[in-house]
Amino acid sequence: MTSRDEKKPRQWRRKQCHARIINNTNIRLINFFYPIALHDKVILVKERCHMKIILADAMGICFGVRDAIAATKKIQHPTDITVFGQLVHNPLVTTDLERRGFSTLDESQRSAAAIQTSAVLITAHGISNRQRALLEADGKYLVDTTCPLVRRAHDAALALARDGYFVVVIGKRSHVEVRGLTGDLEPDCHAIIETAAEVRPYSANKIGIIAQTTSVERDAHTIVQKIREENPHADIKFINTICQPTRDRQRALERLLEKINILVVIGGKHSNNTRQLVAHAREKGVPAIHVESPEELREHMFHPQDTVGLTAGTSTLPETIESVKHALEQFHLDSCARTHASVSF
Repeated sequence: MTSRDEKKPRQWRRKQCHARIINNTNIRLINFFYPIALHDKVILVKERCHMKIILADAMGICFGVRDAIAATKKIQHPTDITVFGQLVHNPLVTTDLERRGFSTLDESQRSAAAIQTSAVLITAHGISNRQRALLEADGKYLVDTTCPLVRRAHDAALALARDGYFVVVIGKRSHVEVRGLTGDLEPDCHAIIETAAEVRPYSANKIGIIAQTTSVERDAHTIVQKIREENPHADIKFINTICQPTRDRQRALERLLEKINILVVIGGKHSNNTRQLVAHAREKGVPAIHVESPEELREHMFHPQDTVGLTAGTSTLPETIESVKHALEQFHLDSCARTHASVSF
């Protein structure tokens, strides 16, 4: 029998594994090289063990959320305050507030009667003027963290109503912001529309339209166009109250989807703008994984050849984004390390 030493010299091929973490201006390249040979035949490696992680160029916490959280940190006696719902739709923020001693009300149970403290913190999503008056009449001291862009939408709705417009609010009926936006409007003088399919002819000669601040811009424009088609007789006025941070994140996602084959979206499960990012990716045929923290990720969700996009809703903290990015990077490095260790000669 021919000994192994008498066989033809082994031929080698180097295989490169690398992970690229791309953040527009920063690129890190991690390389692993090793030869592949088996039974004195060259193994032509066609697959490369590399996974790209590309960050959206606009994502994460907006100034309204940032300022609301900052306001709570200035409060010296949290046990004297009840948060009127969720400060922002981020369970990590809610847990931290409760740890610090704030009382919180479920958004479905918000009423003055349910409050046991002397002060109430109005969340970033805002409330109606009627609800505000009820709290003040009950003797509550109000700490207001309403996002200025939500307040702008309130003002737009009220201005349209004062000018005699039938007000259409584009948004989710069950969302706390929409309940606040419509809370000062007369029941027979407004409508809430979630999709273009719900649009119908209205008897009003003047129709004013606003949108929940976290609405999808392209969907809102589709609904506005449908209202125009169904109500050709009416004077229609659209005030685009979708906030700029939401628009920036939606447009950044559009650019990101062109470069990736799978998406990770970070944000609260009750966050409307986060869910919209997930839904849009799936509509475009890109699988999307919605997580609130890195603990929800599993390595089997990804393949070494994936180009993974990473984005986050407007209530997602920077440290959460960083921890999810680190988890994705570690998945790849662990995979490459196992591949390297499995090669024997």
